[in-house]
Amino acid sequence: MSKAIITLNNICKVFDTELVETHALKNVSFEIHEGEFLSICGPSGCGKSTLLSILGLLDLPTTGQYFIHDVDASNLSLSEAAYLRNEKIGFVFQSFNLIDELSVYDNVALPMRYRKHKLSDAEVDKKVMECIAKVELTDRIEHKPNQLSGGQQQRISIARALVNEPSLLLVDEPTGNLDSRNAQMVMDTLNQLNKEGTTICMVTHDQHFADMATRFVHLFDGQITEQVASQKVAG
Repeated sequence: MSKAIITLNNICKVFDTELVETHALKNVSFEIHEGEFLSICGPSGCGKSTLLSILGLLDLPTTGQYFIHDVDASNLSLSEAAYLRNEKIGFVFQSFNLIDELSVYDNVALPMRYRKHKLSDAEVDKKVMECIAKVELTDRIEHKPNQLSGGQQQRISIARALVNEPSLLLVDEPTGNLDSRNAQMVMDTLNQLNKEGTTICMVTHDQHFADMATRFVHLFDGQITEQVASQKVAG
């Protein structure tokens, strides 16, 4: 089996208010291996978004350990977490999160502007064009996001997520705002990237798309109820 990029050990997340204590995650443990396509599925309110926030270093667990490339990320400072996040993790959001005032090219280039180790303009240009070519939208580089279809915007957000060559692509409900045709195109893009070696962890409520991954983790009430290889592997 390939090396584990991510290891979660007994992750718990508790949200406290004056009136109630909510246990969003309860003793969640699993690994994500290099080259894997993992889907996290379950009903609304089961803890998927909370788990994705912890995986993406946007939040910290209440208890438990989270390792990314053997680095214990459970108690990082905000600056340490931000550096690791930008260097190791790419994000694809349901709502695209593209900047309307910027061209497709500049949206994709944006994460590279925040790298700790700066690249030359030529290096940035080469990488941006490579990533836009991967999602087959080279002819749209001068367009603004509002000039694109929803499916095209999501594919551009995938290109942006890839530009820093992350170890892991975190994908949050990528088809949630798309019609069935565009949703399938986005999933075809993700599948192709995975075949080329990109490690993907995708949160989805759609079992049809969850089954396109090589393995899925099912959450219910903050706990893992099932971890299985999908039919994509078996068949």
